[in-house]
Amino acid sequence: MSAAVCVVLGLGLIGGAVTGALLTADSSARPARTAYTTGRDAWHSVPVDTLFPRTLQGRGAGPGGTHRTWTRLAVAPDSTCAEGLDPLLLAALRSVGCERLVRATYTDATRSSVTTVGLVFTEAEAPAMHALHTRFAEQGLAARKDLMPRTYAPDGGVAASFRDGQRASWTVSPLTEIPVVVLAVSGFADGRTVEEPQPAAAAMAAGATTDIARSGLGHEAKGIADRVERGLRTTVADLTERAE
Repeated sequence: MSAAVCVVLGLGLIGGAVTGALLTADSSARPARTAYTTGRDAWHSVPVDTLFPRTLQGRGAGPGGTHRTWTRLAVAPDSTCAEGLDPLLLAALRSVGCERLVRATYTDATRSSVTTVGLVFTEAEAPAMHALHTRFAEQGLAARKDLMPRTYAPDGGVAASFRDGQRASWTVSPLTEIPVVVLAVSGFADGRTVEEPQPAAAAMAAGATTDIARSGLGHEAKGIADRVERGLRTTVADLTERAE
């Protein structure tokens, strides 16, 4: 009798060991979620109202530290980068590839300015994103007029005339913590043509006296881009932590 019990116990222990090994193997075979894998999927896994909140609060984001409130006018259908970016900007981002482009357009509380903000979700891993970030910084690519983002002008309403000729100030920022390039472009809501657009960094500089600078359009582009970027970073960090 005791011999039979030992056989049963032995078989049970062996079976348990095999099962445990299989479970361990299955667990280790699953690739760990990182900010890069989570971030790359965010364009379709995160609700649009999280990516582009209906209202953005810009405390201290205006000229002289004034407060701003921006209201979302419309969200563009997600698209390929070839559909939503000028060819030269597309070429500048070629090294990181393009998974998807999502954009939305906002206006300020006075409805005197309009801004399109976009997120380019790339195919790259960290080394390529770091290299792109360095290249933009060292070559001053974010300040080049021929690399301005395109606008998204929804039909009707305050942004209906927001086209290429109305682009006034812009920012383009390749991130390194997640595989995303953040971009934004602003203009006057009255549809006036802008002969000399000015990058946001220059329009926000102390002593800047252009119409763009005085109107705060550099602050509009940078302020909206920063808040959308912060929201995305927070969301990706939360989702990555939950997946661990």
